[in-house]
Amino acid sequence: MKTIILAGGRGSRIAEYTNDVPKPMIAIGDYPIVWHLMKLYADHGFNEFVLALGYKGHVLRDYFVNHQAMNSDCTVNLKSGNVVQHGEPDCDWQVSLIDTGLNTMTGGRVRRLREYVGQERFLLTYGDGLADIDIKRLLEFHDSHGKMVTVTAVHPIARFGELEFSAGGRVLSFQEKPQTSAGWVNGGFFVCEPQFLELIAGDDTVLEREPLETAAKLGQLMAYEHHGFWHCMDTVRDRLTLQELWESGNAPWSKLTGR
Repeated sequence: MKTIILAGGRGSRIAEYTNDVPKPMIAIGDYPIVWHLMKLYADHGFNEFVLALGYKGHVLRDYFVNHQAMNSDCTVNLKSGNVVQHGEPDCDWQVSLIDTGLNTMTGGRVRRLREYVGQERFLLTYGDGLADIDIKRLLEFHDSHGKMVTVTAVHPIARFGELEFSAGGRVLSFQEKPQTSAGWVNGGFFVCEPQFLELIAGDDTVLEREPLETAAKLGQLMAYEHHGFWHCMDTVRDRLTLQELWESGNAPWSKLTGR
């Protein structure tokens, strides 16, 4: 089963980094966030990826085309140009890097990948969010209801400290930017049947509008409730939060350690 990752947006809200690299290539530790995301899927047995490229897509191409050479020892014959890699590759992944247009919207990017997913079910997510989600349980939930699309519903991290206080004003509890307990939002991590592509009109279609709204009206959209860790990277502060978690050696989304 292929995993589509939306990796073509401009990431204007985090322009401090995206002036130089596309958002999915912003580093968390020694690896770009898209690598962390792909490692999450691969740890659950899904290692065939289709990246929908757009803004600064050449940076992603360069990273994956040269990934093995940059992450292992090698011998280069400067006369012939032959390269011999030493040791086992660190990732057993197949990555398709597909240009889906500079200004194409999220839905349009998915539609442009029709020939790469064919008539098969596919996984779909954004290139800037991490979670400790169990992908296999997500798939089991999707199988259980038999609908066209499953979206993962998550509780976002609060932007400000959360206060609970009594009628008299005495503070009963204070939590600095906790995972909120009320309200669900779209956390990505979709499972889609191929028929979903028929709901996407063209390049100008926003995934989160007509296609998903139509699926909901048809009774074909289900929500998988994820109560664990989830964090997207929209701002510099978000990136620093993920970096701190990685460096702590206890990143919720990963079996690895940043120490």
